[in-house]
Amino acid sequence: MDQLEYLDYNYSYEDNGSMLTEETFSPHKPLCLREPLCLSLVVVSLLIFLLGFCGNALVIWVAGFKMRKSVNTTWYLSLAVSDFVFCAFLPFSIASTAMEAWIFGRAMCKLVPSVLFLNMFSSIFLLVIISVDRLVSVVFPVWAQNHRTIKKASVIVFLAWLLAIALSVPSIIFRDVSSHLGRTSCVNKYTSDQYSHSMVALSRLVVGFVVPFAIIIVCYSIIILKLRNNRMTKSSKPFRVMSALVAAFFLCWLPYHVFIVLELNQDNLNRDLLTVGLKVGTLTAATNSFLNPMLYVFMGNDFRRKFKSSVFSKMENAMAEDGRTSTSRYLSRTSTVDGRASTHM
Repeated sequence: MDQLEYLDYNYSYEDNGSMLTEETFSPHKPLCLREPLCLSLVVVSLLIFLLGFCGNALVIWVAGFKMRKSVNTTWYLSLAVSDFVFCAFLPFSIASTAMEAWIFGRAMCKLVPSVLFLNMFSSIFLLVIISVDRLVSVVFPVWAQNHRTIKKASVIVFLAWLLAIALSVPSIIFRDVSSHLGRTSCVNKYTSDQYSHSMVALSRLVVGFVVPFAIIIVCYSIIILKLRNNRMTKSSKPFRVMSALVAAFFLCWLPYHVFIVLELNQDNLNRDLLTVGLKVGTLTAATNSFLNPMLYVFMGNDFRRKFKSSVFSKMENAMAEDGRTSTSRYLSRTSTVDGRASTHM
């Protein structure tokens, strides 16, 4: 089994055309809203939808229409679009959980779960891109000034999205609707040997989590050493926003990947523990979709001054200060060019 859809805990395996379900459904009225855990998940997911949808819409408005176009706004706008799309599809999963049935058809059964992984891959790829961008700006400031352009950033974002879409295809392939005892569910259908399931789960762990974070850690380690060697620790403040985004993604997605790996050895583990763990892990992964706008607001300015300016100003500050401070100062100290190089390069 594989927890491919947000708040969906039904699984099936197909072998030679016959379907063996791991859960036996009986025709009864939905009990989700009467169960504390299920009710809590529905309520929290509703909050995630409201906060994430509105928050990311605000970021898209600020980064896309209120701010001057720059390399940084290109990164952050793409992150916001990824989270916004995920939140836009979240109501389908919430309704399915509350009703304990899938009523939206086969096409949406394949599409909705795929959006979760599209969000995961696109987000982590963009975080890697931003980390490499920061590294290049600090280590090779003159080269960055001459080659870091909005057009190139847009091309890189486009390629990242193409790769994320390609890696989300397995969810479209293996997800399907299944009817049993009068109830229609959106389930994962793998071959009985689970070889496909293992390959998909491990590839997502490696490509969508382990390798990207290894690259990010290397980038930030080099950046920190470079800044310290040049006595510029005070100017590293702009990196706090990006560091917070990376930390939030790591903490939100780690539980999900842990339980997905444990699930591969489900025969030797407690099934109830895995079921609850996958539910909570998927919920924490979804939580990441509304955290980014909050981080822009609360880290854009000093916390004690956060109520003295508008939310728009804070978001602009969080997304724009990155290029106007440390990188520009570094350029002015390490090259003969002036400090005008910033996010608009």
